[in-house]
Amino acid sequence: MMSRMRTTVTLDDDTTNLVRRRMAERGVGFKQALNELIRETAERGRPPFRTPTYAMGQATVDLTKALQVAGQLEDDEIQRKLHRGV
Repeated sequence: MMSRMRTTVTLDDDTTNLVRRRMAERGVGFKQALNELIRETAERGRPPFRTPTYAMGQATVDLTKALQVAGQLEDDEIQRKLHRGV
């Protein structure tokens, strides 16, 4: 036997509309419509998150020394600001 839980939820307007649409389409009550939508979402699952990658060509800087390059750029900027009196 399935255990039941009685609770109060606050739905946003968009999710309320989804439940109401399900109620109208299937002629079911609020509780059944909400349970169906939750089950369908859980069964469908979420597709794995994918980050697109792009070919950017050859690096123009030796990336093995990226921290050294970043440090030099930062030093140059500090000297520029000191020279300007900022």
